[in-house]
Amino acid sequence: MINELEKDIDRILFSEDDIKAMVKKVADEINEDYAGKKPVLVALLKGSVIFASDLMRGLVIDCEIDFMKVSSYSGTQSTGVINIVSDIRTDISNRHVIIIEDIVDTGLTLYKLKELLAGRNPASLKICTLLDKPSGRKADVYADYIGGTVGNEFIVGCGLDYNEKYRNLPYIGVMRNS
Repeated sequence: MINELEKDIDRILFSEDDIKAMVKKVADEINEDYAGKKPVLVALLKGSVIFASDLMRGLVIDCEIDFMKVSSYSGTQSTGVINIVSDIRTDISNRHVIIIEDIVDTGLTLYKLKELLAGRNPASLKICTLLDKPSGRKADVYADYIGGTVGNEFIVGCGLDYNEKYRNLPYIGVMRNS
């Protein structure tokens, strides 16, 4: 069966194998850094779900996961307004926390989120992202664990979306006319 979503993809940036390698690289780094610790992974919904699931399967350390739903995008642009739709339920006081994100673009969402979570007194607070887009940065926030880097193109697949479409593509591609 032909994937009807693929007609909107200009080209593939990262194949399924590329993504697996990026996830393994990040998982290996986290396994080393958190050996003997029990971090809380805070996955940001909806975009990071696929990455967070793949990442957890690559972790050999004891860990927990919780979810937050935040929004700041409309179409292909960040609105600059951060809305926390659903908060975590885990008490992160004195816990090691790793925020799991699909892509760090403007950094506005993560800047506000990091501020919010830091106020809850975690033992440590790090950011892990599948992709980093430094050319889009508007806030002074950077990921501690990065799967790969992308340029200034609008990408979809592997959790990344355009108006809730394309998340289910098994690869990461550039949208046509982006």
